[in-house]
Parts: sequence; structure tokens; C-alpha cells
Amino acid sequence: MKLAIAQMNCMVGAMQQNAEHILAQAEEAYRAGARLLLTPELALCGYPPEDLLFRQDFYHANTQALNWLVQRLPHDMAVIVGHPDEVAGKRYNAASVIHTGRIQATYHKHHLPNYSVFDEERYFEAGQLPVVFEWHGVRYGVLICADSWESGPALQALQASAQVLLTINASPYHLHKQQTRYQVLRDRIRETGLPMVYANMVGGQDELVFDGASFSMNRLGELVQELPMFEAGLAYLTIDGTTPLATDITAPLSTESAVYKALVLGLRDYVNKNKFPGVVLGLSGGIDSALTLAIAVDALGKTRVKAVMMPSEFTAGISVADAAEMAQLVEVEYSVLPIKPLFEGFCATLSEEFSGKSFDTTEENLQARIRGMLLMAISNKFGSLVLTTGNKSETAVGYSTLYGDMAGGFALIKDVPKTLVYKLATYRNGLSRVIPERIITRAPSAELRENQTDQDSLPPYEVLDAIMEAYVEKDLSIARIIEMGYTASDVQRVTRLIDRNEYKRRQAAVGVRITERGFGKDRRYPITCNLSF
Repeated sequence: MKLAIAQMNCMVGAMQQNAEHILAQAEEAYRAGARLLLTPELALCGYPPEDLLFRQDFYHANTQALNWLVQRLPHDMAVIVGHPDEVAGKRYNAASVIHTGRIQATYHKHHLPNYSVFDEERYFEAGQLPVVFEWHGVRYGVLICADSWESGPALQALQASAQVLLTINASPYHLHKQQTRYQVLRDRIRETGLPMVYANMVGGQDELVFDGASFSMNRLGELVQELPMFEAGLAYLTIDGTTPLATDITAPLSTESAVYKALVLGLRDYVNKNKFPGVVLGLSGGIDSALTLAIAVDALGKTRVKAVMMPSEFTAGISVADAAEMAQLVEVEYSVLPIKPLFEGFCATLSEEFSGKSFDTTEENLQARIRGMLLMAISNKFGSLVLTTGNKSETAVGYSTLYGDMAGGFALIKDVPKTLVYKLATYRNGLSRVIPERIITRAPSAELRENQTDQDSLPPYEVLDAIMEAYVEKDLSIARIIEMGYTASDVQRVTRLIDRNEYKRRQAAVGVRITERGFGKDRRYPITCNLSF
């Protein structure tokens, strides 16, 4: 029998649109000879719907869309559809098996993840029973995402006479996630002796990016199929008896390629799904804004991207030249708006208020806020989304200005450490030259005062990023990080800055998550607290 996997990009809340997409995938798969189709977890409503799940009209719309779909799917094709389900006042993360014009069985997810970016216990009840259905002489067991990460549901399906396990997923991307998925499914295969088919969602949803990369393994845990990462589409697998036969296995991506594709997809879907006509960003001549511009053009096309250089008296001539060169290389609309007259006007207005006070971070931040104001004015006038350009390293230690360079609607690289920013820029230039080499090789600087560089007030980024990863992503103590070989002064300085700047991060724009723990919904630290323990 021929099985199809619909690696779908779903829109949260667009139940009828998603139902029509599922129907189109089913009809295409049916014409190709498939008689079983898997769709992703909660494909009907999109994932994660979050507090929409508290609304009764949301469930009503899902039920209407599901009934519409049931009536139209090919009768001699079995389709597994992920959807929310309400039964006797209880709500479940569900997967229904549909064929011959009706819902034959509905599986309720057993394990509700309540960690990292997941909080399903807030919305759903846990299911208890397995679902195994027979189709074309084979008994298939149904699982949903986290049910594959624990042994119980797979063993229940085995005990209910399943011969093949089908797991539908909305598993978001982070670095090296696919290797973890392989290991988890191999654990289930060793426990049950059953082959598994893993169907995953693809697409961007706010800070999350779903990478697809659906795959199948035989009963030995050998990979027999893998779909491309970050691409929607249909793929097919032949089940010979109960054995999945080897078919196309997509070559793995490098770390830089995978992260770059995640950022492109995350931005494209955020802009398009929210119906922005395009984006605008400040192009400083530095590495962060250069990478942001490159990704934006790859995601949206050059006609939907505008770059603005806003030089001050502290902006180096090479920054102006490099920004202009890059804008020319990627062929975007480009403006130069000098901020010196505005800065002088603000300083004149504040002269009496600041009488006797020397130039300090106040005046530095004032320049950043003038730039933020100009970008927001352009956004208001033309409807474009402002992209902020701060990276994870800067976001961690507060090396950014509230209502200045933090002003905007989408913080594209907020989860990309500075050391990875350089690798991504080099990777992108390896495809075709879009970033002037000098931008990559020169010392980074905010250029808010004379002869300023980032390392005037921060450790080298290789050190900062390593300490940040240990403290933020691994929750290691200061003492443990010092034991890793970093100086006490560097560790204390970086961790103190991370702790002190939580209030800024709470006010930052949403951005693409690419690490195991970003500064978003998966790291929830109090602003007001004592961390002297």
C-alpha cells in the first residue's frame, strides 16, 4: 500500500482554509495512488493555538471544518487529521481516522508537554486509550507527538495489535533537534519492534519555526525516508506488508544552512500570514543589520524590502560606504537620512535640563531612539514591518536601547548568538556575494561615540556566547561556569548583565527561535527578584 505524508504549513485559526488544504493534499495523494494520508498535529486549526483553545466558538468552527472535510475526502482513502476535540465538556488534542465518509476513530493525546515552549496541560485533558485501525490488511497505531517521547502509548498500541506506528507532530525546530527525534523514535522501535512513520508540520508561527523533516524508520530503526527541512509538500512511502520500503532520503543540512533556512521561513511566514506589504530596517554598515537584510531579501524578494542608513557624526565613512554597497548588491530600495540635525535639536532642547552633565550613554541612546523614531514613521506611512537587528548576545546583556534599536515589530535574529551571526554571513556569501567582506571582518561597533567598539564594554564574543549558553540555555550556576575555565570576572560580569536586563527583553519584539532556549516563551524569569543565591 502507498502511504502519503502531507508536510503542511498551516495557519492558526484558519480552520476552513486548512481544511481545504488538507482536501487538496488528499486528492493529489489519491491521484498518485496513495490510500493513506497523514497530516500534522492540530493541522485543522494550526499549532499552537494557545488561548484560542479557551473559546467555545473556536471549537465550533473546528467541528464545522472537520465535518465539511469528512464529507469530501475520497471514501476509499484513510486520512488522519489532527484537530482539537471537545467531548462532554473536556478538551483534547486529537487525531481522527477518516474513511468511507465518516470518522472511524478518534485518538486523544496521552502525554501533554508542559515544558520549554509547550503548555498543553493548560488547555487539554490527557487521553487514556489507544487507537488501532485496520486498513488494507495492516493494523496501524496512532500517536501524537509527545506520545512518541514516552514508552506508554506505543506499548499500548502494540498490545492492541498494532503492526505499524503512525505519529503526527507539530515539533518546532531548534539546533540539532532532528538527531534527538531519531533517537526517541529508535527507543520506541526497540521497545515495540514496530516500524514508525513520523509526520511533522512545517512553517513559521510567531517565534516558532516548524522544520518538517518528516521521516520513516523500519523495525530495525533504520532510516528509510526523510523529507526536506523547511519545505511544505507531499511525500510517499510504500508499505509492503508491514515493512516500509526505502525511498528518498534528503541529505542533511549543515548547521548554518538549517539556521539560515529557519530564519528565512520564520520571517516569510510572519510577514505574509500577518499581511504586511513588506519590511523596513536600519542598515548601519555592521554585521547584524547586513545579515538581517540578506535574510529579508531571500525571504520576501528585493521589492518588498527597504533599507535606511541613518548616519550620525560618529558613523564611520566605511560604514556608510559598506551599507550603500550592500544595498546595491541586493538591489533594495535604499535611503540615507542623516540624524545629526535631529540629534543637535534634541540636545539643544535638553541643554538646560542637562546643564553641567557630560556626554554619556544618554546621548548615545538618544541617537538610537532618533533612528527608531524614523523607522517607525516609515512603517506608519507605508505599512511596512520594522525589523530590529539585535542578536542574542546583545539581547542577553542589554547591549541595545529601549525604544531605539529595539523599536520594531519583528526581531529576526534575537536568538542568534553573535558568533553564529558571523558564520551565517559567511555561509550566505558562499551562496552568492551579498555582504561586503569588510562588514564581516571589521570589529563590531555601535558607533554612538568616538572610536567605539563592542569589546570596550564586553568580553570577546566567543567568551560571552559560551557563558550565555551555559547560563541561559543550560541553567548552570556561576560557580560551575567558572569551573569550565572562564575567568570569575567575565562570568560574573556577563551573568550580572543578563540578570539586570530581563526588563528590556520583556519589551522586545518577537523573533525566530533557533536555540533550545530563546528569550521568549520558553524562558520566564522574574524581573523583580534577588539572584544573589
